[in-house]
Amino acid sequence: MSDAVAPPARDGRGQDFRIIALIGSAHAVSHFFQLVLPPLFPLLKDAFDVSYAELGLLATFFYAASGLSQTPAGFAVDRFGARAVLLAGIFLFASAILLIGLAPSYWVMVPLVVAAGIGNSVFHPADYSILTGGVRKDWLARAYGVHQLGGNLGWAVAPAAVLTLSHFFGWRMALVVLGLFGYLLLAVVWWQGRTLAVGDAKAARSRVAAGPRTAPLQMLMAPAILLCFAYFAMLAMALTGFQSFLPAALHTAHGTPLGAAGSALTGYLLGGVAGILFGGWLADHSRRHERILALGLLIAAVLVMIVGLVDLGIGALVVMISAAGFCSGMTAPSRDMMVRGATPPGSTGKVFGFVYSGLDLGSAFVPPVLGLFLDHGIPIGVFALTAVALAVCIAIAYALQRAGTAAGALVARPAE
Repeated sequence: MSDAVAPPARDGRGQDFRIIALIGSAHAVSHFFQLVLPPLFPLLKDAFDVSYAELGLLATFFYAASGLSQTPAGFAVDRFGARAVLLAGIFLFASAILLIGLAPSYWVMVPLVVAAGIGNSVFHPADYSILTGGVRKDWLARAYGVHQLGGNLGWAVAPAAVLTLSHFFGWRMALVVLGLFGYLLLAVVWWQGRTLAVGDAKAARSRVAAGPRTAPLQMLMAPAILLCFAYFAMLAMALTGFQSFLPAALHTAHGTPLGAAGSALTGYLLGGVAGILFGGWLADHSRRHERILALGLLIAAVLVMIVGLVDLGIGALVVMISAAGFCSGMTAPSRDMMVRGATPPGSTGKVFGFVYSGLDLGSAFVPPVLGLFLDHGIPIGVFALTAVALAVCIAIAYALQRAGTAAGALVARPAE
């Protein structure tokens, strides 16, 4: 996109609502697509005569491709505009899901899963670039919160939707239908192109106003950006593994029935949704986001350790875990404001792409470690590692606040 392109005129709050709703919906579909294959693994195992380990490799290929592609996607966002990159990513992701439904063998699925991961990589850099440029400053944290909320809802809906479709139409037709649904989103994003162009135009003006640019690699290696990357990696180690292994850890540690442990996990996820909504409002009314992070993550870490050490009744367990989910969830909008504060003007795409790849790194590293804890009868290790990772996140947030950047670090900067 040319830096000389004039932005479409703003039409007030209605435009902000449309941008937030559209980008939140796109993020929901991204997370929805991430979880359409795992519920089908038993069916795919029989269809292709493969092991669960081989099917698990599909997830590894997907997240590896997504993580490695996020930073290049961010550079593309800043170079060509977020709207164009988002359209390309949706098309690639939807096409890959549709073609997986037609795949004749396991080995045909592998490159399609890699293509899906590349398509998935565009959403964070493109979404955050559009939101940062297109939404008014005093609504920005809530916009980030709705974006995160959309992703969580996409995760929640995916298993039931794909299993229901596969029950009535078979797994192949289910994936074809979902791929076509992705094309519908593509059409909506294209149709609303003028609305989304506000963010692209503002980012272009920001790049011009920034003047001579720091070399991209030098910028990404700046202390503040590396601290953001480390924060996301540690956060993924804490939360992704905890969500995956919570029922098994509770059952092993305290003999908690799996049904009750599943209810606790549901409470944790729902608490996180409520926390995100509250945290968006809170972050928009604060200039010290590291304090919100510290408070929320500290309380969550303490509650996690209590749950790991004490055999609570089912009611108390659900309440404690739900509260931990709420406290960790309320930090999400402040976390994204923290990244925005560390981002030089005109570099939103590449910075968000780079730091969010830390989520994939942390998510890939921690599951085997937690699995070893459980295999060796040390379930408290699951809770302890989660609490320690959250504590490290707090230290990183304060280190980032002290590091500062030309853009003002955590202190909310002027609108780009």
